[in-house]
Amino acid sequence: MEKRFFVYILATRKDGPLYVGVTSDLPGRIAQHKAKVVRGFTEKFNVDRLVWFEAHEGAEAAIVREKQIKRWRRDWKTELIETSNPDWRDLYDEMASF
Repeated sequence: MEKRFFVYILATRKDGPLYVGVTSDLPGRIAQHKAKVVRGFTEKFNVDRLVWFEAHEGAEAAIVREKQIKRWRRDWKTELIETSNPDWRDLYDEMASF
């Protein structure tokens, strides 16, 4: 089985800051954000609610997608999130099986 990679978006709330990241261990990486062991933006602004994620078969595809989304306007990111998660609920518990 090949390793999967994930692009993800974290938020504090609907109108709060957003963080876009990439990882090969989604549950572990989100747990790090929640425990505030990841120094930087997410720790400083308390951004730890997983509101969107997408799986990719390879690292290169995931990185390209992450960079694409990072360049997007805020309203495009909001639309992406609300397509699958209109209530902006924390998806961490739901994806823990990945």
